[in-house]
Amino acid sequence: MATITQIIQTHVPDLQPYEELYKHFHSHPELSHQESATAARISQHLSTLGGGGHYTIHASLGGHGLAAVLPNGPGPTVLLRADMDALPVLEATGLPYASTDRARDLSDGGVEKPVMHACGHDMHVTALLAAAETLASARAEWKGTLVLVFQPAEERAEGARRMVEEGGLYERVPVPDVLVGAHVMPFRSGVIGVRGGLVASSADSFEVHLPGRQSHASTPHTSLDPILLAAHTIIRLQTIVAREVDPLDFAVVTVSAIHAGDRENIIPASATLKLNIRAAKPATRDRVLKSVRRIIRAEAMATSDEGGEGMEPRIEGINAFPFLYNDEVSTAVLQDAFAGHFGGREWARFDAEIPRLQGSEDFGLLATSVGRPSCFFLYGGVEHEVWDRLEGEGRLAEVPGNHSPGFRLQIRPTLDVGVEGYVAAALGFFREGKVVKERVVEG
Repeated sequence: MATITQIIQTHVPDLQPYEELYKHFHSHPELSHQESATAARISQHLSTLGGGGHYTIHASLGGHGLAAVLPNGPGPTVLLRADMDALPVLEATGLPYASTDRARDLSDGGVEKPVMHACGHDMHVTALLAAAETLASARAEWKGTLVLVFQPAEERAEGARRMVEEGGLYERVPVPDVLVGAHVMPFRSGVIGVRGGLVASSADSFEVHLPGRQSHASTPHTSLDPILLAAHTIIRLQTIVAREVDPLDFAVVTVSAIHAGDRENIIPASATLKLNIRAAKPATRDRVLKSVRRIIRAEAMATSDEGGEGMEPRIEGINAFPFLYNDEVSTAVLQDAFAGHFGGREWARFDAEIPRLQGSEDFGLLATSVGRPSCFFLYGGVEHEVWDRLEGEGRLAEVPGNHSPGFRLQIRPTLDVGVEGYVAAALGFFREGKVVKERVVEG
């Protein structure tokens, strides 16, 4: 029986056309819920693999979501997922294929903004498409059913839920026995890893409206100053992690946006804050969120006066990412597959203790909605010269990370690792057939 490495080496396609496909996706990013052209290009590519006919494609799932199914005899059903939306970021990478696109941000009142693939979703899509071609070519080497999911609106924590609840994902495709997702990170290109347990924290975002009383800047005593209120609120919110969270635990409270006023001689009537709160444990999440609400209301009350009616702040939820956990049994399958395959590659390195994702993910909802285990692996994309120079100078904190306007990927070997990671993961489950299926589901 051929090894995973032998199967990949025999069936992986020429990745040069995929380099060009990656550049296309990078140059033409689309914001959440607007990924129509991206989805169309994915569908068109899948329909041509092997002369067409391998994959049954299901489009328009929960918006622009897309799924494809490749049945290949009795065996486990394995779902591989990639996300495809971009961000309202002005690209500053200097790449010849940098995005210059702009679009209306539907999550911000339709304001036109620059758009960039600043989180690597363009790489995720390209890698999964190349993996789809590899696995279709290698059908004689595995048995089971392969499901591919190209998910929209991950950045808004809405895509996975909408695909399941509104798009009827599991009415269109078989319910998987195990799900696998991946994310490219600001690690050295060629590094790949997977770890058990918590992979990504929860993330809860809010818009906070702080009321005040407008007045002329020369008569501050007649005002209830919402800018001062906002300043006190921002400072006090930072005490939650410093004084209410166990130092051995983890939480982050970030005020990421503030808006108040228009003129230098007018104390405005209100201020608006945007918050992002993250935690590693459900109990910590609940405690921190309660503290956030308590402080916002208490600071508003402290700013009020006897005639300060209407000083109750308004806290509106923007989105909420769930915790993401890697199932112990499926993680062991991936670790075995990755260690065996990448351990012998000169340009790759397997890291069983790779740092967890610092951001958050909605991928887990695809699994928890049907009670199935999942596993999420990470791989690096930073150019070797950049990483090695900054590491040698002790300046790795300066590597542009996800959501940065300077986030840029070294296409090769990042693409190779992404493709082979998806393929090795799928084969790790398919090659052991019924044994793996029972072990993962029961485990």
